Amino acid sequence: MAFDPAVETARYIDSLGPEALQKAASYTTATHWLMLGGLFVTALVTWIIVRSRLLERLSARLEKSGWGLRTWVITTSFFFLSALISLPWGLYEEWGFERSYGRTSQPLGDFLTQDAIGILLSSFLGGLFFLGVYALIRRTGKSWWLWSGGLTAFAAAATILLSPVLIEPLFNEYKPVPEGPVRTALLEMADEANIPHDRVLMFDGSRQSNNFTANVSGVFGSARIAISDVALKQASLDEVKAVTGHEIGHYVLGHVWRIVFLFAGLAMLGFFLADRLFGRVAALFGSKAQVSDAEGLPILLFIVSVLGLLAQPVLNSVTRMGESEADAYSLRTVNLPDALAGALVKTAEYRYPRPSAFEEIAFYSHPSVERRVRRAMDWKAEQLKKNPAP
Repeated sequence: MAFDPAVETARYIDSLGPEALQKAASYTTATHWLMLGGLFVTALVTWIIVRSRLLERLSARLEKSGWGLRTWVITTSFFFLSALISLPWGLYEEWGFERSYGRTSQPLGDFLTQDAIGILLSSFLGGLFFLGVYALIRRTGKSWWLWSGGLTAFAAAATILLSPVLIEPLFNEYKPVPEGPVRTALLEMADEANIPHDRVLMFDGSRQSNNFTANVSGVFGSARIAISDVALKQASLDEVKAVTGHEIGHYVLGHVWRIVFLFAGLAMLGFFLADRLFGRVAALFGSKAQVSDAEGLPILLFIVSVLGLLAQPVLNSVTRMGESEADAYSLRTVNLPDALAGALVKTAEYRYPRPSAFEEIAFYSHPSVERRVRRAMDWKAEQLKKNPAP
């Protein structure tokens, strides 16, 4: 009987069973509503901070301080205050919701500890970034949005460079893959791609999530491939090799730079539109701040948040393209289509594998699992035609 990619794809997806597929559909749809809920929370936080005039009062107290210090304190304070006000939502979205679907086993105390670290870190770095933005507004006038796009590219590259060294170790432990067949296989693959052995690591991803994940992060000397202990425990050796081949594809093809330049371009467009819309939106919230005022940061970020949500399909399209290219790289170099399909099906538990075309375009940062499995089966069919089995 001839190999039929469509039949094999359906077999892989249906192997999850109707109950798991329904649960994945429910989880995925709920995450889309959470995005809208997050925007509502952002609007509410903006309204509370603007109407309470907290930043204006802080600015008045710092009136005698230098412009740089005053601006950084105001912007940092905004990020900290907004995180505190939205903490109940964050607790539900990132922990309660995930726990209700069995996607995390993280104790509440550990989540809150890590969340506190994240709030402090994001407040500090966010304050620094917008100190730079407001400095550009002062120095470049109406063209600030153009220069801020360049600042965004620099900040994104710096974050990607430093994250594996300074940020990620605050939340997870990264260490070499234990000795054994898996480590031997992965290091052989690293050698073929000219990746140093100390750049292929495992991390305790099960601390935060039960999801089957791996990732590539960093650039230059900090770049590394990291595989969650969840993936190493749940996957066969061939599946680990197929997934690692996918991540090596991201590494070798330099997808991180595509994302950096995309962020820069979207930031330019977003800041440009924010500059034009700022006055009208500020009036809606009852604020008299100008776009050049640090006290107007809540308004600026709300506009950027709305525009960012609208731009999500563009960002998703680019990342989906990268994921497809990484899958193709794995198939070319590792040539384990069934193992790749098996690994992909494990991710379908938290990403419904059969979305509508609109849902995939609008919300999916990865191609649907069904589409990815079908490509793997098409690859297998091509290989069988070239080298028919006896």
